Amino acid sequence: MDDRHAGGVEWPTLAIAALAYGLWGLGTTLAAALWLPLGIALAALGAALHGSLSHEALHGHPFRDARANAALVFPALGVAVPYLRFRDTHLAHHTDAILTDPYDDPESNYLDPAVWARLPRWRKRLLVLNNTLLGRMILGPALGQWAFMAEDWRAIRAGDRRVLAGWLLHVPSVALVLGWVAWIGAMPWWAFALSCYLSLSLLRIRTFLEHQAHERARARTVIIEDRGPLALLFLNNNLHVVHHMHPKVPWYRLPALYRANRDRYLARNDGYAFASYAEIFARYLTRAKDPVPHPLWPRG
Repeated sequence: MDDRHAGGVEWPTLAIAALAYGLWGLGTTLAAALWLPLGIALAALGAALHGSLSHEALHGHPFRDARANAALVFPALGVAVPYLRFRDTHLAHHTDAILTDPYDDPESNYLDPAVWARLPRWRKRLLVLNNTLLGRMILGPALGQWAFMAEDWRAIRAGDRRVLAGWLLHVPSVALVLGWVAWIGAMPWWAFALSCYLSLSLLRIRTFLEHQAHERARARTVIIEDRGPLALLFLNNNLHVVHHMHPKVPWYRLPALYRANRDRYLARNDGYAFASYAEIFARYLTRAKDPVPHPLWPRG
């Protein structure tokens, strides 16, 4: 299902790109000079929105041409994740049959119970804390980045040229951002680094419970019926079942599609749904929703 304007350009998505770059640019310059905490906050929001925009780009928005979409998000505002690596791992994640698989799903937060059993106690405690929403926001960016880079380093050492290319292409995109911060920006490096970390923390709110362990693949993906600021920041990816079923539909069409077929989507995922992010914060800020070892692994 492909929903596009007749000219092949999705103007609402281009408006989001302007907003993301505008927030980040303002945050790193004028706002930082006026009041540094404001600059950090705006830069973090801009980088987080850019992360959501990158997700749209890899799914074919706002242009028909994949190279134009990649060019739109080329500056790595959040620094941490190469676009090509995000594209490859996320598209692999969209195979619903492997969702939450500790080995085959690149975005799974579950571990093989046999691997879990071998971990030292301090690491288990760290991962249990990471399974609360507060822990995911504070520890998640660091733990996730370490695991992501370690896995990619192993792939590069094994001769995976695609992974190597992703990181090599990341160098100029990061250099562009660092050059802006050094020569045009008005915030110290520590403040810029903090804004990058905060942007990843914001995105961890979205991914915290997107998928659950379940025998049926169709019931592993969540619906969060939020229509507030976080839904905009995440470009409606909180309606995650709708996105997984229609990955080519642009973000601004998802709410109407969900409203028109709400019962169908809730039946499909066996009612794995929340009313809002406020409900999720209230229930899981300091309490883990899931165990770290996959509760259904190995599946027969």
